[in-house]
Amino acid sequence: MIVIAARLALLFAIVGSISTTVYLALVIIGVCYLRKSSRRAANKTPDLPPVSILKPLHGMEPQLEENLRSFFEQQYASFEILFAADDEDDQALEIVRKLSAKYPDVRVRVLVTGKPGFFNPPAYSFYRMGEVAAHDIWVTSDSDVSVTPDYLREISPALLDPSVGMVTCVYRGASTRGFWSLMDALGMSVEMTAGVLVANLLEGMKFGLGPTIAVRKDSIEKIGGFQAVGEYFSNDFMIGNLIEKAGYRVLLSNHPVTHVVPPMTARQMWNRQVRWAVGTRYSRPKGHLGTLMTLAMPFGILGFFAGACSGHLALGLWLFGMALANRMIESAVVGGIVVHDSRAVRFAWLYPLRDFLGFLVWCASYCNSKAVWRGKNFTLTKDGKIALRQVIRANDSPGTMPQ
Repeated sequence: MIVIAARLALLFAIVGSISTTVYLALVIIGVCYLRKSSRRAANKTPDLPPVSILKPLHGMEPQLEENLRSFFEQQYASFEILFAADDEDDQALEIVRKLSAKYPDVRVRVLVTGKPGFFNPPAYSFYRMGEVAAHDIWVTSDSDVSVTPDYLREISPALLDPSVGMVTCVYRGASTRGFWSLMDALGMSVEMTAGVLVANLLEGMKFGLGPTIAVRKDSIEKIGGFQAVGEYFSNDFMIGNLIEKAGYRVLLSNHPVTHVVPPMTARQMWNRQVRWAVGTRYSRPKGHLGTLMTLAMPFGILGFFAGACSGHLALGLWLFGMALANRMIESAVVGGIVVHDSRAVRFAWLYPLRDFLGFLVWCASYCNSKAVWRGKNFTLTKDGKIALRQVIRANDSPGTMPQ
């Protein structure tokens, strides 16, 4: 009986190994496709439309000043930066005032919005900033994002095409300190990006990526504005999804931005990963279910033990070695070519561990509909909306909405 079960497990491991090999091939094709489509979509016109950058703030974060400075240093003719904070005592506003004094030529507007009016606070911040934005192209970006000086020049011209309603960017994770920060960052640079590349290849972009979402005012208004995504946890996904359904094209730019990952403990990293996975499970249920067949290490480990128990140790070792090679190649190709993350190349040998951790997170995402977000519990409905908020820290007031 044990031998029969081991042989069935070995067969499943072989099927999974084939699936992940096919997936790696699709990732590599997706890399080529993105590079080709980005060259084709490059706007040759010298016209650069004026841009409003919408930037929500929520307290101090690692490298916050460096992150915000990168937006002040854009080599771009006409742009403004709008910042929104819940209250005027937000410490991040001190950084904004300091940078505003250092870069007096950059137009800056600060909004104190009060208690968020939506279940999703960033969506509420974007809504309030959009009410007073001076320009018709809006670039929304999180406060933990850093960009290069050519960022606006790379992403904004595509929105001159009236058929394009949104541009979003690939991104790399930048760990600030510690092993678990590195694990989190590798997941951003490789696992997340690989999935986006395959989705872009097979069905085109039908969602957005939070570190950068650039829209025209008319395209966001056509879906009902940011109010339309105010109740969703994955508001970045929903904005792109609704804009694509409204008849616009959503473009994936190959211009990478940097998502700064703070130092964190194993538990903090786990909670963060599960939170994202739960959000993906509800926003893209079929795609999230299929994620299992893209994770190589679970099949490699299963193949090794099943092979050892069924008398096929050599085959088990081969499956395990193939899984290791698969993940290291993926880390080097996606990290090195697409998001230009030298650490994803340098630590490619560590990525198989990150892949197996991704499997554990995937399993955990199906345990329940709850996760932790900035010290609070939330529950999602089946359509991805935030249904319940429960404060779990003593110093948080009841009714506070998750940030």
